[in-house]
Amino acid sequence: MRLKYVPLQFAAILLIAACSAGPDYERPSANVPVTYKELPQGWKLAHPKDEGVAGDWWKVYNDPILNALEGQIEISNENLKAAEAAYRAAQALVSEDRASFFPTISVNAGVARGKASAQTKEKTTFSTQAGATWDVDVWGRIRRQVEGDEANAQASAADLAAAKLSAQAELASNYFSLRAQDDLKKLLDETAKGQKRSLKIAEDQYRAGLVAKSDVISARQLLEQTRAQAIATGIKRAQVDHAIAALLGKTPDQVSIVPATFATQVPSIPVSVPSALLERRPDIAAAERRMAAANAQIGFETAAYFPTLPLTASYGTASPTLGKLFSASNALWSIGATLAETVFDAGSRGAKIEAAEAGYDQKVALYRQTVLTSFQQIEDQLAALRILSQQEEAQKAVVNSAREAERLVLNQYRAGIVPFTSVIVAQTTRLSNEQAALSIRQDRLLASVSLIKALGGGWSAKAEPK
Repeated sequence: MRLKYVPLQFAAILLIAACSAGPDYERPSANVPVTYKELPQGWKLAHPKDEGVAGDWWKVYNDPILNALEGQIEISNENLKAAEAAYRAAQALVSEDRASFFPTISVNAGVARGKASAQTKEKTTFSTQAGATWDVDVWGRIRRQVEGDEANAQASAADLAAAKLSAQAELASNYFSLRAQDDLKKLLDETAKGQKRSLKIAEDQYRAGLVAKSDVISARQLLEQTRAQAIATGIKRAQVDHAIAALLGKTPDQVSIVPATFATQVPSIPVSVPSALLERRPDIAAAERRMAAANAQIGFETAAYFPTLPLTASYGTASPTLGKLFSASNALWSIGATLAETVFDAGSRGAKIEAAEAGYDQKVALYRQTVLTSFQQIEDQLAALRILSQQEEAQKAVVNSAREAERLVLNQYRAGIVPFTSVIVAQTTRLSNEQAALSIRQDRLLASVSLIKALGGGWSAKAEPK
């Protein structure tokens, strides 16, 4: 009569197994502003349904050389290869733990010859056996472990995306720094040409007996000084060029970027609403997934309070002759279940749960701090772009005035109205203001790259593996 209750007993076990120990995960809240404080006037917020920066975000700069370089990052950068390998390892761990849901089956066959005592004869025994063991996940311990591994694998995937975005942004910043050096070299070369003309005027004035030789010496000194500055730009350019090669996973001799005019303009960057940032930054996604993994760890440790239920089964045959090995009369079998429970562990399980809970609280704090830092970075770059844009307009007026002042002073020197020191001051001032304008333009481009990076580039949580 008891046999008819066996299916009900197994049904009860399966029903219990549908439950998992520990708390189910719910993403904690984070401090998200309603709008951005530093958003420049006239900028429009892009809502999630609007088209923002695309995946290949660097294309907004319309620079074919930058596009070609960025395309090499994913396949060449060694740091990205390391991050990708870490992601594959996390995926493999998920597969390994998922295997625990299923029975482990083994088979073996053997032959042995021997005798039991001095009075018995030697005999040969042939045997075969198949066995299965299955640790029934009654309290969801394995499910929590897999849940945590899956969350960690997703965090690893987000880490890979964050590493890729960081490398892409660093490459873009280095590229714009390199082009800024190209423009600085061009500016110094053009300045040297103008100073060479000033030297010719000073020499003509000296030969005419209108000025002292010191004017010629001063003009030549200023010219050589500018030429030396132009040569010195090669140091910074070479360093940035080598940095780009390293980002591409190449040696410096394998990368050569031809000097070109700094024609890149600061693009218009769509800024998504603050609430969308939680789904747009891979580092936030990684922090959130690690919270989920830490929550699953609490359930994993809590399941240790409940008994385990391993099931075992085996079937085999044994015979002194190979021909009768598989006959029914030589069959051996067994089936069994063991209910095991730890009744005393001196508080070990409780301590592990407390540690898991503390780990979860830590991950929550890190997640919230990551969110706060993200908004700080965005506000920093929005402020930088707004202020640098205003500064650039003001600097343009300064440069125009400096150029006009240089022209007037040079004409006055020709007329013998002012000394050559006035020319030196005017030319030095004009060059300094030209350099400042170039630096502001470079800073605006670098700030735009940093803003795109702070917004998550073209990444989306929808791309996260499930």
